[in-house]
Amino acid sequence: MTRIVLASGNKGKLREFSAMFSEHFANDNVELIPQTELDVSDADETGLSFVENAIIKARHACQVTGLPALADDSGIEIDALDGAPGIYSARYSGEGDQANNAKVLENMKGIPEAQRTARFQCVLVYMRHAEDPTPQVFQGAWEGIILTEPSGTEGFGYDPIFYVPSEQCSAAELSRERKNKLSHRGQAIQQLLARWRP
Repeated sequence: MTRIVLASGNKGKLREFSAMFSEHFANDNVELIPQTELDVSDADETGLSFVENAIIKARHACQVTGLPALADDSGIEIDALDGAPGIYSARYSGEGDQANNAKVLENMKGIPEAQRTARFQCVLVYMRHAEDPTPQVFQGAWEGIILTEPSGTEGFGYDPIFYVPSEQCSAAELSRERKNKLSHRGQAIQQLLARWRP
């Protein structure tokens, strides 16, 4: 049995990781443990990129638990806002998901659809131990368009304002299974599961 710490306290992320790992490792030889179950605090995200922050989080979880760790750093890049909120996506408004979405919509007022392009980014890092000199890094991106108002009740974060052209709906209107196949995090996890070396 391989035990891995998932360096996140985000419930939405935990659901997505757990669903994809349990589907892949049906014989239960890998156990993914949320860091909250091991009393691991959130790491200070002092990096200036998604990959730096993911490494910081994974290393912190390894140091505290002595176990291998998996961490992701993800967010949304909006072209009309010069890539903002980017690495600050989770704390863009300082007041949670709904306020973050409201701040984006306010900042995007009057911007035509052709200029509302955006993408979710996810960088996933696996570290065997805190001193691992070669962390495994996986990255996924998901292109879309920022809506003018929220739509849908599934998902979390910016999903209600992120329109997915191929599906003709927002990310928050997709089933969990469909989102896991398409999303930035789903892409990164699929890469990890295909190439992962415990």
